[in-house]
Amino acid sequence: MADPTAQNDPPDPTGRQSGFLTVMTTTDSETKARKLARGAIEGRLAACAQISAPVTSVFRWDDAVEASQEWQVLFKTAEARYEELAAYLLDAHDYDTPEIIATPITRGGAGYLSWVAEETS
Repeated sequence: MADPTAQNDPPDPTGRQSGFLTVMTTTDSETKARKLARGAIEGRLAACAQISAPVTSVFRWDDAVEASQEWQVLFKTAEARYEELAAYLLDAHDYDTPEIIATPITRGGAGYLSWVAEETS
């Protein structure tokens, strides 16, 4: 049986898996979103990045309520690559405080998660 604490082991056949994340960020243009996505994939920091059509973000910044159009980038990665992915996003992003939110993948297709493990190792 595979070690459930191992970061890049393929998932078990039941679909239960720890060690994989989705990581989301936003940026203010499609061009910037594509650049962030491409850099992460080229560096094997993520197996896949999906760019969502513009969303409207409403937030407080410098004591004012702001609204802006942003593009979401959702990365699929191994938990073991999170720190490097976050560091890349902080370095490559032009926001002072970029959104970087990681969510654990608690279940997923065994073949897909095996692919994520392979692409991020």
